[in-house]
Amino acid sequence: MDKETLLSRFVLTPSSPYDKLSLLRAKQHNLNVDNLRQAAVLIPCVVRKSGINVILTKRALHLRHHPGQISFPGGSYEQSDDSLITTAIRETEEEIGISSQHIEIIGNLPKLPTISGFIVTPYLGLISSQYKTQIDHQEVMDVFEVPGQHLLNPSNLVQQQFYTNGSTHNIYSISYNEHAIWGATAQIIRSLQQQVWHE
Repeated sequence: MDKETLLSRFVLTPSSPYDKLSLLRAKQHNLNVDNLRQAAVLIPCVVRKSGINVILTKRALHLRHHPGQISFPGGSYEQSDDSLITTAIRETEEEIGISSQHIEIIGNLPKLPTISGFIVTPYLGLISSQYKTQIDHQEVMDVFEVPGQHLLNPSNLVQQQFYTNGSTHNIYSISYNEHAIWGATAQIIRSLQQQVWHE
């Protein structure tokens, strides 16, 4: 997928809702949705000769929330942030060292409540192909790129169901090389797939 296709489809196509069963599971874990902590992540897209690549991180193993999982850079909103866009950009710079000067925000997907007590706003951003990383190893183990042609193709997304506490839930995952992407990150990818993949 090239830059022009991604941007035109993202801008012209309405955003897609998240999986209803996954939203219900998050609601069951967070009975008072007003107490969810605001957070933001960046979906960082970089233009390569082969098309758009998406930057992902592998979280450090000692973290309290989702250790070792594949995720987008991002984190909790802080009072010093002007907006959730500021949160996404600041966290990206802190976690993997990509400067705000190399980030152009295009838009956002719907807010996603998670079972860990956050409500996450994902922002789609273009990253300069000249970007450099400086990993904060307290937060991140690794940074890597995935071709958008793979990540954004719905045929590469796997859906599984499991039954717990009297309810059925959907789990989505997508694999790339040795990486297994699931959880909230896969939910965000699924929503973006539905918005931009029209083939």
